[in-house]
Amino acid sequence: MSKEAIWEAAKQSIVEADEDMAMKALADAEAEGLDLVDLLGTGYSAGMQELGDQFGRGEIFLPELIFATEVMKAVSAEIEGKMDMSAVQNNGVLVIGTVEGDVHDIGKGIVASLVKTNGVEVHDLGREVPAQKFVDAAIEYNADFVGSSALLTTTMTVQKDIEEALKEAGVRDKVKTMIGGAPVTTRWADKIGADAYCEDASDTVNFILDWMKK
Repeated sequence: MSKEAIWEAAKQSIVEADEDMAMKALADAEAEGLDLVDLLGTGYSAGMQELGDQFGRGEIFLPELIFATEVMKAVSAEIEGKMDMSAVQNNGVLVIGTVEGDVHDIGKGIVASLVKTNGVEVHDLGREVPAQKFVDAAIEYNADFVGSSALLTTTMTVQKDIEEALKEAGVRDKVKTMIGGAPVTTRWADKIGADAYCEDASDTVNFILDWMKK
């Protein structure tokens, strides 16, 4: 079976929220000796990206997105379990969460999975996370990166609060802050003093890996 066919099956398994198909694509990739991190990053994630776009256009509804995310989580866990994560180069520590007042954590979950498979230690704080909790976790885990997701314009201000709280705690210069979410922009990142605006999971991975090389 060709690599392209397996990648396409992986993508479709997420689009169709079909866990059996997702696991078969994984088994096929293993049988062919393909890179599983690559499969997660460009196969399954492409399906998630497509669904995100469809959701944005109003072509699918939240339950469909949630079903697909469950499949994504299952296959990510399977891939992580198959890989010796200790052998993966350590590329820093990321604390990530969806800000207080916001219950959306689909995109954030995908970012966490993809970042983890790239050798970054990830501490996912979940959703509805207050600014201070990001700071406490950054100190506790000695984080290199703090990522926050806001999907509502009303909760974006918490990202600003995180910047302020990190400064107050005296650790702002020890971490790189990344922000994301549908209404978030580079302009907003500049305005609040965040280090980066990341549009999606691969953007986040690239920012982290580029920074760790410096």
